[in-house]
Amino acid sequence: MSTPNAARTWFITGTSRGFGREWAVAALERGDSVAATARDASSLDDLVATYGDRVLALTLDVTDRAACFAAVEQAHQQFGRLDIVVNNAGYGHFGMVEELSESDFRAQMETNVFGAMWITQAALPIMREQGSGHLLQVSSIGGISAFQTVGAYHASKWALEGFSQALAQEVAGFGIHVTLIEPGGFSTDWAGPSAKHSTPLPAYDGVREQAAEFRKQRTASPGDPTASAKAVMEIVDADEPPLRVFFGDAPLAIAEADYASRLDTWRAWQHVAHLAQG
Repeated sequence: MSTPNAARTWFITGTSRGFGREWAVAALERGDSVAATARDASSLDDLVATYGDRVLALTLDVTDRAACFAAVEQAHQQFGRLDIVVNNAGYGHFGMVEELSESDFRAQMETNVFGAMWITQAALPIMREQGSGHLLQVSSIGGISAFQTVGAYHASKWALEGFSQALAQEVAGFGIHVTLIEPGGFSTDWAGPSAKHSTPLPAYDGVREQAAEFRKQRTASPGDPTASAKAVMEIVDADEPPLRVFFGDAPLAIAEADYASRLDTWRAWQHVAHLAQG
């Protein structure tokens, strides 16, 4: 485990609340500098008041590609380098697959996938030039498993997982690390004010009730976003950080059951795989 000798520079999207806010504060508390983005930069005024010029507060809608590149460049100009880039901005959309409108689905992908893609692409040339850097992609247990009513969200997080795993292999030779953070249920407003909902079809009322009960069980003991900051600091201080890491106690059991089921099914139908081979 390495201990940083010099202050580092972070770029974090979605810092108005939740994980982004807690991680920004933790970084600032240990002497690092943070370029913090939010749709409304005034929500970051308290950080600027407390930490002064170690905070660069930026208004950013991550669905705007040009704005993403401009924000990353502004942070680079301000601080001279980018050590840790956190793609945290995102939201959950609730709706059965049949209930999703085109705008519902596109909006979910624009924020959760394309927003992370634009920030990642903007940061990579800077990190390659430095010969170092760490991209933290905030995924979810929903990035490796899937549950009723959040199909659009799962699609976005599975996409994030896919391009990030490929990216990790592409940039390792440049001294750049990639970590997918996969939280379970946490006490954020992910399912509250920041969530969006499709117009419900009555045919799915029973499924919706079942899904709500299952979600209640999964999130019965939600994690503490403040405590998660300690975990993030351990990851960014590691000499060899993980490609994937769960946050919270629940995800591992979900993953183990899901992957065991997949392996059982693949094995049971391997004769079909051989048939398809010819």
